[in-house]
Formats: sequence, structure tokens, C-alpha cells
Amino acid sequence: MNSDTLLLRQINPSFIQNGRVTSQAFRPTPKDENKLSVYDGDQITPENSWIHFTSNPQCRSDGVLAISYEQCDQQSIPVIADGIPFPEHAYLNFSDMGKGEIERKAKILVSKAQERGWLYQAR
Repeated sequence: MNSDTLLLRQINPSFIQNGRVTSQAFRPTPKDENKLSVYDGDQITPENSWIHFTSNPQCRSDGVLAISYEQCDQQSIPVIADGIPFPEHAYLNFSDMGKGEIERKAKILVSKAQERGWLYQAR
């Protein structure tokens, strides 16, 4: 990965309200253990990441937004390319942050992702 690497995030339909993606899309849930899953855009296209994600019947996505590695670095959010449970997997590590800090950073990330726009949308 480098500073321009795009980190692809699947957007659950429940994260869209009134046509806008909420910051919930970039905020880890308790089950995530403060690790927000993304796809490494250097290894997979937005469309292929969506196909991979939605091939699991339990996973829903209306499309793919992205933030860059550099945008995470600017927010002091470590990006970890772990390749688990699939080779293109990475995560944003919010482990050392409190709830308020996570919420603030998620709002910034969703704003940056929306500025970039949808990289892939389901039809």
C-alpha cells in the first residue's frame, strides 16, 4: 500500500438515509472489535470487491465508497493489511480510541468518501 491506495468500504443499505451515507458506514461496531474491514484497492477493483462481499448471502451492500490510505494517516488511524480472511482484506484500527474520537473520525472519513463519490453501485 502507498498513500494513494484506496481502501474500499462496502456500504450496507441501512447506512443510507435520505440518499446520504451516514458516518455509521465508517464506524466499527462492537462485534468488529474496533477494527473496520476494508478491501485493499491495490489488489481488487471496487466492482470485484462488491461481488466478493455480496456472494455471502448474509452480506448486503448497495455499493462501494473509498478513502485513501493517506486520509486515514491524516486522522492517525492505522491501516493494517492482514489478508485475513481473504487476501485483499485490510482494516482500520480504531482500538486505541474512545467512542467520541471514533465518531468524530468516522464523520470525517464518510465526508471524504462522499466527496470522492461511489466507485461502484449495485444496479
